[in-house]
This record gives sequence, C-alpha cells and structure tokens, in this order.
Amino acid sequence: MILKQLVVGMMGVCCYILGCEETREAVIIDPGGDTARILAAVKADNLTVKYLIATHGHPDHVDAMAELKAAIPSAQIVMHREEASFFARKEIVNFFNMLGLGFSPAPDLPVGDRDTLQVGNISLQVIHTPGHTPGGICLYAAPNLFSGDTLFAGGVGRTDFPGGSTEELLASIKNRLLALPPETVVWPGHGYGGESSTIGHEAKSNPFLTGGW
Repeated sequence: MILKQLVVGMMGVCCYILGCEETREAVIIDPGGDTARILAAVKADNLTVKYLIATHGHPDHVDAMAELKAAIPSAQIVMHREEASFFARKEIVNFFNMLGLGFSPAPDLPVGDRDTLQVGNISLQVIHTPGHTPGGICLYAAPNLFSGDTLFAGGVGRTDFPGGSTEELLASIKNRLLALPPETVVWPGHGYGGESSTIGHEAKSNPFLTGGW
C-alpha cells in the first residue's frame, strides 16, 4: 500500500493519497488545496487516480476538487449522498462562501454507509459518521482509518456550523469508530493534536470521549 499525507490549503487540511502498489490505482482523499502539489505526488509514484473522495463537503476539504477533476477527467468524485444534497442548498452555499474557498462539483458516485470502494487490491469501506456534517464519512482500509473531521488526535470535529450536532458526532465516534480494532491507525482531517493516532489511544485519552473536557 502506498500512503502519503500532504498538509494542503490555507486551513491545513490533511489530504491523503492512497495507492495500490500492484495496480498503481489510487484515490485522493480530501483535496483541500495545492492542486499542483497533489498532482506532483501522484505523478511521482506513477499512480492512476480512480476516485476523488470528500469525507465531507466543507470547502476547506474540497477546494482543489474541481481543478483535480479537470486535470483527471476519468476520476470519479465520491461523496455521501446526503452530503451532496446538503451542500447543494442555497443557504448552505451562502454561509460557507465566507471562507472564500471552492466547493466540490456534484459527485459522480454518491455513496452510503457500508458501501465499498475498490482501488486495485485495496477495499475502502464507507462508514457514515454524521455530526460534523450530516453526510460526513470515514474510510476504513484495515489497519487504516481516514477520519476526516469526525475524529482528530486528541479532539473531535466542531459542531457549531450548519448541520452539526454534538450528540450525533459523539454517537458516531463511540458506536462506529471505537468499535474498530484498537490498533487501527487514525489519519485525521487536520493535524491539530498530531498527524496520526490509534483508535485504542483515542478511546483511552481523548478528553471528548472520556468525559475530561
């Protein structure tokens, strides 16, 4: 497995390039900016991008999506179907326009909970984790979890934007993510508390999950 973490864009989003060593097929997860850097990283490993995946639709995570789609027309944009409809609403677009970042084009492949994306010999399972946004997802390819803004190292995603819910977010983490093996490596959407962690470590020490905040 080829795995690269790039911190991109003006808001320091952790973008991931995940590739199959045998077939050279790849996905790009959360392309939040710096299109040229992302494309250079793909080219350096001679990868063919099959999917452009958004863990959620906030502009800081999809700012480079339209440019990447233009550069790689065969790549399919992937987003949870609920997220696609939520971020198509005029009032939501107007709210997030204040960030001055680009929105994602409509997904070519809307997905739902427990769907599987096959990338060469890698299977990525979609885990719907609402709370940060209504259609937020995490992506699981054992032993790796790409958690977007659902779970950080030592923190969780904010819930004060439209569509956010603290109750839903904590339920998503406790019921879906903490059920994964403790050795699962967590690759978050921002490196606020560190650029990676494990499910076991977060279950024991994350103050938002242990009641210490």
